[in-house]
Amino acid sequence: MATIRPTEIKGNWVKGFALDVHTVSSDYLGDDQYGHPHFDTKRSPLGELLYRLKFKSDKLVLDDITATLIDFLTNTWKITRTLQFLVPVPPSNLDRAFQPVIEITTRLSADLGLPLTLDSLVKTGETPELKDINDPLERQSVLESVFRIKNTCVKGKNILLLDDLYRSGATLNAATKALYNIGVNNVYVLTLTRTRSKK
Repeated sequence: MATIRPTEIKGNWVKGFALDVHTVSSDYLGDDQYGHPHFDTKRSPLGELLYRLKFKSDKLVLDDITATLIDFLTNTWKITRTLQFLVPVPPSNLDRAFQPVIEITTRLSADLGLPLTLDSLVKTGETPELKDINDPLERQSVLESVFRIKNTCVKGKNILLLDDLYRSGATLNAATKALYNIGVNNVYVLTLTRTRSKK
């Protein structure tokens, strides 16, 4: 289980939290022979686990990530009795074989005994990686009408919307709006990490 420093995040949802920052610091070291910049990046404990899962496909960290989430949801936030469904934010890259947020939500669903739906909130198509779009208005434009509801089993329910990284909240706001539009009762949001900058 990772040590965390939760922060409340605001949006069009009822309540939400990011469990920690993703990176603690990132110092520029210079460019390599191909002109690519290199950084000495230090991550939070949870940020490091997420990095290993996403970019090294290290599934061994799933136990620590899930234990951290369960401890926060049951002992700190104390929301598990309120929730009726878990919903992962659909990935930007739909062709990636291994989807970290879906893996985490699936494990969390099994451990908490809460239903999971993977086909309620879906993307209408591929979107560019939002981490590569710095302009908030451009991110908002990309996300307009990107989510649709395929399965209405979450209608009238209290759901936890789960994502890996919070930056500006644009993705989570768009997803929450789509869920409320089909009659979800309450949307709560949890992200593993957040950027230090909210731009």
